[in-house]
Amino acid sequence: MADLLGSILSSMERPPQVGDQESRRKAREQEARLKKMQEHEKRQKVEFRKKMEKEVSDFIQDSSQRKKKYQPMSKIERSILHDVVEVAGLTSFSFGEDEESRYVMIFKKEFAPCDEELEAYRRGEEWDPVKAEEKRRLKELAQREAEEDAMMAPSNVNPSSDYKDKYSHLIGKMAAKDAAHTLQANKAYGCVPVANKRDTRSIEEAMNEIRAKKRLKQEDGAQ
Repeated sequence: MADLLGSILSSMERPPQVGDQESRRKAREQEARLKKMQEHEKRQKVEFRKKMEKEVSDFIQDSSQRKKKYQPMSKIERSILHDVVEVAGLTSFSFGEDEESRYVMIFKKEFAPCDEELEAYRRGEEWDPVKAEEKRRLKELAQREAEEDAMMAPSNVNPSSDYKDKYSHLIGKMAAKDAAHTLQANKAYGCVPVANKRDTRSIEEAMNEIRAKKRLKQEDGAQ
């Protein structure tokens, strides 16, 4: 019985020592600080969102403003600003090479930036619409001049293969026009040169020859 009671007493939790009490106290304090920090960050986010909503609203009502550039801000702040802008029906973009220099620009829908303007901001340059329009006109002028030069230049077509070589087994080594003026016929196909086909007799000589052949035929028939 004594052994059983001793076993039960030894298995019971010992009262906390001084070291254990100190550890628990520090854990409670750390948890309280963490909760306080989270509540503080939450309040900061709410306050920052209200501030952005006010600035975006003022931006919309100001007819003289087409775009607005903000100072570099943290990733969380940029995310909040993008969300406020989207709810307001505007357009926003982030620019900057590294995280510390990233900033946001917002635009009214009717003045949304073109691709050239966005590329200028990404390169860290200021956008000048006058210079951009002049650059566009010069580019179009150069393109038109290049097209006109191409139309005026003679077009030399260089076929990849010579048809004479490709069809030499049919037309021989010379083209049809050249072969027609040669003095030798293509025996493989019985072609006769044009010079051999040309009749050099006069009309009167030809008629006399036809009449003579006709009389000869009649005489042969009578016999």
